[in-house]
Amino acid sequence: MSQSTYKEVAKFFEDFEIGETRETAGRTITRTDFVMHAMHSGDWMPHHTDDEWCKTQPFKKPIIHGNATFSISTGLCLQGEPLNPHGMSYGYDKIRYPNPVFEGDTIKVKMTVIDKRDHPKKKTHGLITEEKITTNQNDEVVCVAHHVIFVEKRNP
Repeated sequence: MSQSTYKEVAKFFEDFEIGETRETAGRTITRTDFVMHAMHSGDWMPHHTDDEWCKTQPFKKPIIHGNATFSISTGLCLQGEPLNPHGMSYGYDKIRYPNPVFEGDTIKVKMTVIDKRDHPKKKTHGLITEEKITTNQNDEVVCVAHHVIFVEKRNP
């Protein structure tokens, strides 16, 4: 997809407010998600892929890979979001998976700006941290990640 097909919104560092939130739509996890992630990662551990073995374990059924939950959550955050030409991902801190995700679960993500600070070396940019909390259809938290975004300043 070319950049020209994205709707753009010019949001500079100064435009972000601590406490601002947004939420994604939901997405239901399918068996295909399990298999695709196992194919990409090479992680075919039985707690993700072996129904019979899982029957002998505490959850009694396969759980999707934590990194698949994180990847799908990240994708949800981008759907419907306008492209901000002034910001880009700087990385993630603190990724946790407090509860498992199963086939048939529907997940969604709530994003909250929790930190805003100057970049330590680049006076022209700042760092925004968003806490991304992914929940299932029962409002149980299944993934927490802190996304650090590198954002241009309007008036450096």
